Amino acid sequence: MAPGADTSALLAALEALGGQVDELRLPLDAPGAEAGRRLRQEIADQLGDYVLPRLRRLDAPLLAVVGGPTGAGKSTLVNTLVRQRISAAGVLRPTTRSAVLAYNPAEGGWFEQPRVLPGLRRVTGRSSDDPTALLLAPSDDIPTGLAVLDAPDIDSVVTANRALATQLLAAADMWVFVTTAARYADAVPWEFLRAAVTRGTAVAVVLNRVPPEAMDEVRPHLGAMLTEQGLGGAPLFVVPETTAYDAMLPDEAVDPIRSWLHGLASDAALRAAVVRHTLDGAVRSLGARVFALAAAADEQAEVAAGLRAAVDEAYDAAAAQVDAASSDGSLLRGEVLARWQEFVGTGELMRSLEAKVGRVRDRVTAAVQGKPTPGADLAEALESGVEALVRSAADEAAEQASAAWRSDPAGAALLGDDDLSRRSPGLPAATERAVRDWQSSVLDLVRTQAQGKRRSARYLAFGVNGLGLMVMIVVFAHTGGLVAGEVAVAGGASALSQKVLEAVLGDQAVRSLAEQARADLRRRVTELLDDERARFTTRLDGVPVHESAGPALRAAVQDVEDCR
Repeated sequence: MAPGADTSALLAALEALGGQVDELRLPLDAPGAEAGRRLRQEIADQLGDYVLPRLRRLDAPLLAVVGGPTGAGKSTLVNTLVRQRISAAGVLRPTTRSAVLAYNPAEGGWFEQPRVLPGLRRVTGRSSDDPTALLLAPSDDIPTGLAVLDAPDIDSVVTANRALATQLLAAADMWVFVTTAARYADAVPWEFLRAAVTRGTAVAVVLNRVPPEAMDEVRPHLGAMLTEQGLGGAPLFVVPETTAYDAMLPDEAVDPIRSWLHGLASDAALRAAVVRHTLDGAVRSLGARVFALAAAADEQAEVAAGLRAAVDEAYDAAAAQVDAASSDGSLLRGEVLARWQEFVGTGELMRSLEAKVGRVRDRVTAAVQGKPTPGADLAEALESGVEALVRSAADEAAEQASAAWRSDPAGAALLGDDDLSRRSPGLPAATERAVRDWQSSVLDLVRTQAQGKRRSARYLAFGVNGLGLMVMIVVFAHTGGLVAGEVAVAGGASALSQKVLEAVLGDQAVRSLAEQARADLRRRVTELLDDERARFTTRLDGVPVHESAGPALRAAVQDVEDCR
């Protein structure tokens, strides 16, 4: 970022990216979800705690965060630099549990309001054990243009302290990284130092508690390690092993560090160069990290799509199964065939059409005169057949969908302790209502189609109920699912029904009636199965996963790169 550059476009692009990151959720237990959540929080914290506040006010005091491993002497160093005990120090671990910020009282406006580290609650006093608090410690020994922040241990045994230390280091214009002669080669500090290199953060290193006899050996070795890791230009200060009194070191032990910090604070150009270096590094580092976050968002969308596809496959197959079985003659067996034979007379099926029509007319006429109505039994048998078919298909779909979800960690988490491997308890009653409503709609279709023919002898002979039952038989009887003997009987039932209907209503009307009735049944069955499907899909709908999140993140970070 060049001095004097117009930052308004970059700020707008970063604010847009921050909005995308803040809105992103990774709720499904996908393989990369946990790492993605940590990365999302890390990026959100750095944008909110440092990048955006710093870009809005490039003239704010330089923030130097003092960080390092357990027992490195960070708090004692900070106390000595400000010449008062503002941060707890001692042998008990952890000593620093909350962030402690030292700044010149004249610049309190920069820090006492939530401009920097807005997520931390401002408190005053001697100490705080609250990791969500920022302990304010104004001091005249801190020059204007500089603030020093004491962070918890980067390797603290307390998880919240480690997380806070990481967050604070990401919010720094500069790290003052403190380690010791005994611990400078440990792995954890070097992970943080490598992260500083990756993000372009300005770093100064303090090698603390160095025995005089080890000075000539340890300092060159640490310098070589810094050079090897890309930090050869980082200032390196050595504090000899000495005795601390009241959590402070002798002034002369830290004078080189104090002089360097004061010189940095007094040189506006140098201070601005440090800020630009770290800010540009932080912005530059966003690209790879946001792309990794976008990949985690893509994974969420893929997992959600896979879970939804498993449910859709199961219930689409169930709908197709019911549709096929309700139109290929499979329903016209057993009880339904028996009731049909009662309705028309078993021996009449193979006689001539006129004879058959006469017999059917006689039976229906008998029913009108108050005699038992076999048609009611046939309607009930058809209803029971459809209900059984829907229940069976719903059970099979539920078992298939549940098994698919249980085999996936994300699906298993969405199901929890609920068992959805069987149809819902309310399905039988809902199916009964749907089939009865369908039968009523068929009768309504017959009434509508028979307008103008209600006075005909044939219409009066069969009536709406009789014709409606014949329409249902035509809908159900394509005979593809029956064995040879059943085909003959069911086929005869269908043929007789169609001939009677054509004689009363006309062949074109019959075709229209059958198609409308078949489509209406299909729609009602689909609605029933969709309600069953929703037991799964509403769980997916309730989690904030959006297939556009990954592409939106990539586009947002590309805008940042274009502006940078």
